[in-house]
Amino acid sequence: MMRERAGKFHRSLVRCLACVVAVVSAACSTTPVVERQPSRASSPPSESVSAPTVPTSTPAAMFTRAEWNDLPGWRDDNAAEAWPALLASCSVLAGRALWTDVCTIAKSMRPSDGDAARRFFEQHFIPYSVASTESGDEGLITGYYEALLLGSRKPTERYRYPVYAMPDDLVVVELGSVYPDLRNMRLRGRLDGRRLVPYFDRAQIDGPDAPLRGKEIAWVDDPFDLFFLQIQGSGRIVLDTGETIRVGYAEQNGHPYRAIGRVLIDRGELTREEVSMQSIRAWLLSNRDRSAALLNTNPSYVFFRELPATADGPPGALGVALTPGRSIAVDPRHVPLGLPVFISASSAGGTRTLNRLTVAQDTGGAIRGAVRADFFWGAGETAEREAGHMKDRLRMWVLLPHGHPIP
Repeated sequence: MMRERAGKFHRSLVRCLACVVAVVSAACSTTPVVERQPSRASSPPSESVSAPTVPTSTPAAMFTRAEWNDLPGWRDDNAAEAWPALLASCSVLAGRALWTDVCTIAKSMRPSDGDAARRFFEQHFIPYSVASTESGDEGLITGYYEALLLGSRKPTERYRYPVYAMPDDLVVVELGSVYPDLRNMRLRGRLDGRRLVPYFDRAQIDGPDAPLRGKEIAWVDDPFDLFFLQIQGSGRIVLDTGETIRVGYAEQNGHPYRAIGRVLIDRGELTREEVSMQSIRAWLLSNRDRSAALLNTNPSYVFFRELPATADGPPGALGVALTPGRSIAVDPRHVPLGLPVFISASSAGGTRTLNRLTVAQDTGGAIRGAVRADFFWGAGETAEREAGHMKDRLRMWVLLPHGHPIP
């Protein structure tokens, strides 16, 4: 999700889109907008480009060498609980030179307690505090979870809200394959004759014309659960046959994400302090006649793929199953996926603190900035409740293996 300085970015993008035109035989806008996708459990580390607006520059990240004692609660956290997440990252990173030794040692160990795990990290990693040139060393942490829905393989009067697979006519172009400056960015749209145009937005997809008819994975019984499934990015659907299927993020329609909580604040329906997933759901239930219009203010739409129901957990952007309570989503423009990250979070008024070793294994379109994270709570009612209310102050430290360059 790299967004370069505006001038250089725009010049490169114009040249790149000329190449894209040749590839897809389509006329493209030379001033696309950078997509902001929702936080999700299985989003790829890429952005989208679609309708016309000039992108803005991205504040840089700053990394400062720290001491282990600088990490609040480092010695109180049970670092052994992060071991499954570390080993999951090693399944991807072990082939890289800077990770081979540390992952080999990690795979040979089975730390029985937090002290043994902590000694491993202190011997093989160096902590660096993370800060932003724009906002300093304090940021925001939110939470997400694996959603649970009720559904059917066939549409019925009860189950009438479709969960769509990736449509066949969605064109996805990896811009970095043409210009390295645009790596981790994607162009999304559909062909209209010889023109590449923006893909259908939420209102069109859910509208009476139903342009994606035939691409349904399943139908669910609640439009609001479906909307929040798209925000979370993964979930399980309990079918009317008794079978449970798991779905995960496949693609997105390329339109910019707009938070409906922000819309409710701007309209005076909710205050900033009141906004949470629970309060938004309550508003939707109390205003069903206005709910579709509110949902459509977010034109972004997520498509899914069916996953094995026996998987250990929903896959993150790193390609490994997420570990509840130990995996986080980050902005990979600043924090590389796979790195251990120590977080120190506190709620307003200091009523809740969370000092914990986690591993960066996911991304999300709403996760933007150097000091920004989304905490994966897992599945179930408790996870949903905690994730829905989490909106805390955050400080972060990345742990780099010896010899690893500063991101």
